[in-house]
Parts: sequence; C-alpha cells; structure tokens
Amino acid sequence: MTQIRKQWRRFHEDNPEVYALFKKFSFELISVGFQNYSSKSVFERIRWHTDVQTRSTKFKLNNNYTAYYARLFNVDHPQHNTFFRTRQTSSQEMDDE
Repeated sequence: MTQIRKQWRRFHEDNPEVYALFKKFSFELISVGFQNYSSKSVFERIRWHTDVQTRSTKFKLNNNYTAYYARLFNVDHPQHNTFFRTRQTSSQEMDDE
C-alpha cells in the first residue's frame, strides 16, 4: 500500500462525514440525470459546503484523496461504477485491503 493511500485511509476513518458528503452530492448528480461526472468537482463542492455553508475548519481536504473517494464510490455502488471515470493503478490499490 502506498504512503498516500495510507494517509487517505487514516483521513477517511477519522472524517467519515467527507465520504457521506461525497456520496450525497454524487447521488444528487445521478438523480438529475448525469451519467458521469468529475470527482474533482464533487470534492470542490464538499470544500465549498464545509467552508461556506458550515464554516467548518475541522479538516482540510487533500486533492490527492479525490481519486480514492471516486474509486470507493464505484466499489460501494456497483450499479454506478462508471459514474466516476478512473484510471487503472498499477497497484490496484482499492483491492489492497
């Protein structure tokens, strides 16, 4: 497992609300008819939501984590596993569990 993957996993476990928002905003997009979308855009919406709407300073979102959330969403929701287009990694990191 790569170092960034370990850091993401720790962040993910410590901040479950980030993935909850990632799923919420992704399903909003799906519900209005999008077949695929940018995980980076969803991540930016989470930033906006936590910075502006909630004024939360609890965590800072690392851009390096965006792809991990997209892959996790695809794995957790196989019926939407092409919603986020991801590149294949040489290490198949989501299977490293």
